[in-house]
Amino acid sequence: MANAPSSSSPVIRDVIAERVSRRSLLKGSLASSALIAGGSFVGSLFAGETHAAAAQSTLGFPELKRVYDKTHAAAEGYETTIVARWGDPLAAGLAEFDGNKVAADEQEKRFGYNCDYIAFMPLPKGTVNSDHGLLCVNNEYISPNVMFSGMTEDDAGKTMTKEQVDLGMAAMGHSIVEVQLKDGKWETVADGPLNRRITANTEMTVSGPAAGHALMMTSADATGTKVLGTSYNCSGGFTPWGTVLTCEEGVSDIFGGDPKKAPTAELLDRYGFDGSDIYGRGRFHDRFNLDKEPNEANRFDWVVEIDPYDPQSKPVKRTALGRMSHEASTVVLNKDGRVVVYMGDDDYFEYMYRFVSAKAYDKANPASGADLLDEGVLSVARFDADGSMTWLPLVHGQGKLTAENGFADQAEVLLKTRFAADALGATPMDRPEDIETNPVTGRVYAVMTKNKKRDQSKVNPANTRPENLWGHIVELIPPGGRGADADHTAEKYAWDLFVLCGNPRDAKVGATFHPDTSDNGWFVCPDNITFDPAGRLWVATDGANDFDLPDGVYGVDTEGAARGLPKLLFTCPHGAEATGPCFTPDGTTLFLSVQHPAEDAETLDKVQTLWPDFKDGQLPRPSVVAIRRKDGQPVGA
Repeated sequence: MANAPSSSSPVIRDVIAERVSRRSLLKGSLASSALIAGGSFVGSLFAGETHAAAAQSTLGFPELKRVYDKTHAAAEGYETTIVARWGDPLAAGLAEFDGNKVAADEQEKRFGYNCDYIAFMPLPKGTVNSDHGLLCVNNEYISPNVMFSGMTEDDAGKTMTKEQVDLGMAAMGHSIVEVQLKDGKWETVADGPLNRRITANTEMTVSGPAAGHALMMTSADATGTKVLGTSYNCSGGFTPWGTVLTCEEGVSDIFGGDPKKAPTAELLDRYGFDGSDIYGRGRFHDRFNLDKEPNEANRFDWVVEIDPYDPQSKPVKRTALGRMSHEASTVVLNKDGRVVVYMGDDDYFEYMYRFVSAKAYDKANPASGADLLDEGVLSVARFDADGSMTWLPLVHGQGKLTAENGFADQAEVLLKTRFAADALGATPMDRPEDIETNPVTGRVYAVMTKNKKRDQSKVNPANTRPENLWGHIVELIPPGGRGADADHTAEKYAWDLFVLCGNPRDAKVGATFHPDTSDNGWFVCPDNITFDPAGRLWVATDGANDFDLPDGVYGVDTEGAARGLPKLLFTCPHGAEATGPCFTPDGTTLFLSVQHPAEDAETLDKVQTLWPDFKDGQLPRPSVVAIRRKDGQPVGA
């Protein structure tokens, strides 16, 4: 991989040793003083690191005891409500859901499968109302082995019928549903006028530099500006002007055909296309067959902008944000009015990205946000051993991004984002997933879920462990000051390792949680994160099941004596991951997606849970859960 440092490098080896050794001693930092002043790095990377002997967490709840069974659990003093399940009606007149009988056309009117990213968009638009709003929820993929009787995950692509394939296409994408808080319980408005499904069959517009490019043209769309559908919608973001960004995270395995025979074989290979067609789409729909439509693949793996307040609006694929396995598109309104979007490319040895808009957003004129994401600079991150991080612009004509090197214009730079990042020597990371900004400190936290494929020769300062099965979280420190004063458009940041995950009782793992972390508090495989209004980090995990542990949600202080001290709030049922954590503006509700319950079963008849309804003869149902304190006070306080 490009820029993969050798383990023989004395600089990197020594820096890693110093960093890990120091963290083993200190187990975190107060980090009370800025590491950047006036754009220059000052002092030690570890300046101000310390811990109180017995830290007092600001998280006031009694920690949940970790239990892995057929249902979910929350800490004492908290209650949970199932808000929206797979198949719940989003239109009037639909019968009670029966997962054994649902048809594709009907699924287009019901809540989608495998819920992921959640955005709570208040109603009315423009308010900070916390008891009435829209839940905008990604529906990432389907689990055929627990949807269809007798089917295994491995044989689904070959055995699914056209009806099952079409059902799967209709169950993926995005769901918008109106919700209300009544008597302390969240409920959906089944016939809400803004309720909407966005699926693989929804027409979308392509905008930005890649719109109309030859590589975006197909037999169904000679203009290269109209796309049918979205899939693998994982994490996302929302904008100051009231739209939602949904991320397409790697559609390579839903295309059939032979990518090696395509004119763009090298590009398809760099994006992981192998013709596996795990849901059998290519058998029934030519656009998912690379032998027939090789350019259709280029029309996915983008960020899609949706206006949830206008059900007649057409979603837009914003190509200026680059093409990758998008995980997160977190929007920050910089102090100069420009919009910044942080993104991760969720695959082994891939990169972290940032987009900075060319124009500023006018808060007094929300319409100024329209098409703001079509013009700006996309950059990729390089982490250096001195604790600095540099954003490298992916701009055609600069450095190696020239026609001579395979980039004819800016459109090709974006269509070939991974190749462009390779060429600039970006730092290969351990599967970059969610990236979020602390609203109090202005610091940015980037999640690396894990990377079992990294060996000692590919260790680098920001990814310090070979065969990283546990994941870690990187802290980015923009210059300029605290909170709103942070300059998210700067070329250089400082950075640090916030936590290395895993069991701190096992010395071989090298975890660096706070020394007061309990046996229930440490976690592995961080995936999605969010912040509450007080600036506390909340981590949802994906992969704890591999360690015979439940995935769940943990609160973590990022400042003070308890910095890096996690506490377990919620655990998922068997086979499920926790994802998409999202707070209401007042912090009193934490919405969470419980994705793929019972998916670890080989076939439907072997599931260990029928969560959340536990009805004989029915199926497990991915769902959105609302977590609230019983006294109505903010979560975590």
